Amino acid sequence: MLRKVANVSRHGGEQNSAAHSHRVLAFAAALAAMVIWGGTPLFSKLATSQLDPLLVGVLRTVVAAALAIPLLVASGHRLPSDRRDRQLLALSGFAAFVVFPILFTVGQNATSALHGALALATLPIFTSFFGMLVERRRVSAVWLVGCLIALSSEAVVIAWSTGGESRGASLRGNLLVLGSALVCAMGYVAGARLSQRGYPATSTTLWGVTLSAAALLPLAVWLLIRNGWPQAGVVAWGSVLVLAILTSVLGYVAWYWALGIGGISRMASIQFTQPIFGVALAAIVLGDRPAPLVALAGIGVLAGAWLVLRAGSASTCRTVATGGNIHACPAANQPMQWTRDEAWRH
Repeated sequence: MLRKVANVSRHGGEQNSAAHSHRVLAFAAALAAMVIWGGTPLFSKLATSQLDPLLVGVLRTVVAAALAIPLLVASGHRLPSDRRDRQLLALSGFAAFVVFPILFTVGQNATSALHGALALATLPIFTSFFGMLVERRRVSAVWLVGCLIALSSEAVVIAWSTGGESRGASLRGNLLVLGSALVCAMGYVAGARLSQRGYPATSTTLWGVTLSAAALLPLAVWLLIRNGWPQAGVVAWGSVLVLAILTSVLGYVAWYWALGIGGISRMASIQFTQPIFGVALAAIVLGDRPAPLVALAGIGVLAGAWLVLRAGSASTCRTVATGGNIHACPAANQPMQWTRDEAWRH
């Protein structure tokens, strides 16, 4: 009897140790994804310093397909069979992998990496807004306050285009990046709805990249024929590869793996490090320094986004409690509302 108890205890200890190791790996993978996505403004800026911004935006998706296609073949992911699911997949891919990279890259070329990172911090706001429209959820006072704080703070960032030592910031560039976040949020909502209908998120990403690359390939060929092969250095081409391989494919794979292992409720708070990494990388590599007012506004954007996501989570829990058809409230390892899952991806 004692031997059985000892064996059970030892087996339980081994399981707990393995679970702890998996959680540590999940945390590391999620943090790596945030660093990768946080570097999007920086690598876009480095790439467009020697390459045409439109070409960079197109190549970001076209080159990503070189990795997405083998992953599709190896994993056996299939296109959705339902017509509505295919429409959602097309919308998600078009917004996130066609419009967003082009609009964002062109806009990032016209502003500083610092301002680009702060503009992208509005993604959770737009995603939550569109999500509430689709789900027909009631807007709470906390949600409205969070939106007001975040968007008013973002208005300060956009208007303060030449403040501080942040070189190269412009009103046009800031507005284009903000517009790209708006479009990207639409794609995330479509992808999230697709996930709610039972289609795997990884399949949505890989097929979205592949189909979008097929649509953009003629434009890429035309740009190369018209302008010739670009004479760019290692840094510019390396930045394109980072944007294509790491940001558009591997970052998503790492993030979804972390969510599956660590639980969305545990991983959610890590998402708020993405714009922080973006600002830090812009400061370290490019020497961007925010004016005091811009730094304060950046904190306001993050605080507002946090309130919006918290209010959205509470709204979801209330809907479930009253019989609504939305994901369950999060327990330790259970999925929570999809806006937390999708809000920061890019």
